[in-house]
Amino acid sequence: MEQERLIEGDFQVLGDSSSSNGVDTPQVGMCFSAEEEVRDFYKSYAQILGFGIAKLGSKKGDDGQLKYFSFGCSKNGKTAPRVKNSFYPRPCSKTDCKAKINIIVQNDGSCVITSIQLEHNHALSPRKSRHFRCNKVLDSQTKRKLELNDQAGITLSKSFQSFVVEAGGYENLSFDERKYRNYVAESRRLGLGNGDAEALNNYFCRMQSRNSNFFYVIDVDEDSRIRNIFWTDARSRAACDYFSDVITFDTTYLTNSYDMSFAPFVGVNHHGESILLGCGLISKEDSGTFIWLFKSWLTCMRGRAPQAIITDQCKAMEIAIVEVFPDSHHRLCLWHIMKKLPAKFSSHANYKLIKRNLKNIVYNSITSEECDSNWKKLIEEFNLEKNDWLNSLYEIRHKWMPVYVKDKFWAGMSTSQRSESMNVFFDDYVHSKTTLKQFIEQYDNALKSKIEKEDNSDFASFNSIIPVISGNPIEKQFQSVYTNKIFKLFQDELRGLMFCNTIFVKQEGSTLFFEVTETIYGKEGAIQKNISFWVQYSELQSQMKCLCRLFQFRGIVCRHLMSVMVKRNITIVPENYILERWRKDIKRGYQGITNIYDDSYHHAEERQRYNNLQPLLQEVGQLGSKNDERCFVLTGILKEAKKRIMDINIGDSFDGYQDNNKIYEESRNESKQFHSPLKVRSRGRPPMKRKQSKIEQIVKKTKTKSQKKSSTVDKKQDELSNMNSPSMIDDESSKNVVY
Repeated sequence: MEQERLIEGDFQVLGDSSSSNGVDTPQVGMCFSAEEEVRDFYKSYAQILGFGIAKLGSKKGDDGQLKYFSFGCSKNGKTAPRVKNSFYPRPCSKTDCKAKINIIVQNDGSCVITSIQLEHNHALSPRKSRHFRCNKVLDSQTKRKLELNDQAGITLSKSFQSFVVEAGGYENLSFDERKYRNYVAESRRLGLGNGDAEALNNYFCRMQSRNSNFFYVIDVDEDSRIRNIFWTDARSRAACDYFSDVITFDTTYLTNSYDMSFAPFVGVNHHGESILLGCGLISKEDSGTFIWLFKSWLTCMRGRAPQAIITDQCKAMEIAIVEVFPDSHHRLCLWHIMKKLPAKFSSHANYKLIKRNLKNIVYNSITSEECDSNWKKLIEEFNLEKNDWLNSLYEIRHKWMPVYVKDKFWAGMSTSQRSESMNVFFDDYVHSKTTLKQFIEQYDNALKSKIEKEDNSDFASFNSIIPVISGNPIEKQFQSVYTNKIFKLFQDELRGLMFCNTIFVKQEGSTLFFEVTETIYGKEGAIQKNISFWVQYSELQSQMKCLCRLFQFRGIVCRHLMSVMVKRNITIVPENYILERWRKDIKRGYQGITNIYDDSYHHAEERQRYNNLQPLLQEVGQLGSKNDERCFVLTGILKEAKKRIMDINIGDSFDGYQDNNKIYEESRNESKQFHSPLKVRSRGRPPMKRKQSKIEQIVKKTKTKSQKKSSTVDKKQDELSNMNSPSMIDDESSKNVVY
């Protein structure tokens, strides 16, 4: 019996034997070795003709073995309406199509087609075959790529687009974006557990079983619901022995769907780069929470408090620091204070003059007396005696003005932007809707990337040197001991020697006093001003001190000290002016700690085996694709190899893995059960990753208005021209994918 079917505007005749395109038509008596072979055959047939397939039913015998099953068109059957409101019915794809094949399973396991029905009661479309559910398949290699991309922090849309480009278009893919997103979501769920609290607990137990120096503390409420978390890996904990002298702490960053603030403890390593020394996730920003967090960090560091800490201007933080770190120097972030100027004075008639004078006082004051004098002149000149904000800042000037804090070591940091740069670094991995279980996975990726950056800097300092720019032996001395990035900073001071003039002033005992005059030039080459710096030098005590206090502040010898040493014909800098924290010739113990990543033994071993097999499989595949004969031979060999491999009992190979995870399982079972945190917004926090100042909000609002105004006409024209565009419809539908 033959029947005409409309296919994409053309007519095709379906007969009882085979179609014109060479695809075998199902026939009674066809024999197959297994059910899977029947499915593959019928699916290939359906894909060419343009319909989807589904398993319609099966029946088992008394012995539990399959005796009968059938495959048919996916439009088989009828859909009963489930919605009560008939005015909004859901779309239905069922047409009660009767096309199907019935198969009997014989005693030897072979499958024989006993009856067929080839007629369909609906249109067929080969071009749309890829959209049927049965044809959306993810093979093992594709799944592996998807998982690796997700672990690397690549966004879902970019990862999917990479497959589209590789396949040469959407039509060549064996899956769509919805299938892809569903698989990634399921992979995340299986990999991290069912709940955020459970996933977090499992991660911490797993990491502590890998390295006993992994440290974590979880603060819960009376209902065992997570409130605050602090943790640090073994490497970061060991790095505190070298770089915890100065830390920055910042909480203006949202990381997850619970609106918990990410609170990193950040230091500076021997390259002048940010290094993570601990992490916190906190639900509130009150003094009690900060006291808990700081005490957790202090316990982790075995009672070693930082010498100096930089934070934002927050009363709750200040209270906590006084209680937990009473001997630490507390400094407020200069940038956070200065960025408030527009909000405080933008409405003032002399705003620009106030801003210029205030910046000059803050950044260019050499002595505290000069700073205080100019501050009072500013207040009197612009009648700002009643300005509460300026008065409050002046009262705490010893906590934020550079001239008051430069006598302490801050590793060159003047703001908490080290913490903010760490936050920006995490932007590549997390966002404000990241769940806790996604965050702990992406934290591992961020940590790997940060360590890799430090390793690259170590190699650069080991493998190469920055050429000297003078014949001064002191420069060569620093070249041989300092890392490349720190040596560049010293060379900046060395270049400034040409603008310095040194004269001897007096001597008091063994101490010599010099006046170093530095000439500052304007943009056009004219002399802008001359600044005098007093330098004290004691050869007997090997002590030097400059009024600029760059060495005390940053740990780098300034141009003024260099000018005095050149005048005194000193060729070797005393050892106390070469800080160990900047040296490249010291082996630091934390750099040898490697087992800090969340890579289980089983996954690591499996990945290694796969990497060993991959080159051989690619080579064999290339050889087999040369001609049809080779392809036929290789296909037979691979099928036989697959059958033999599947017969191997895979359970025996996991005995070693189970032994290695025994400690982890015991600790997980013994640990306390937690519940996910409540989603509570922090007071005054906007729904975004970073707090914004008033001026930032105004600028953003103005930009948005101007962009909307300029694009209104173009947008209307685009809507008219794209009203019937298929690509527009596809784009809109892709935005509403549920996964």
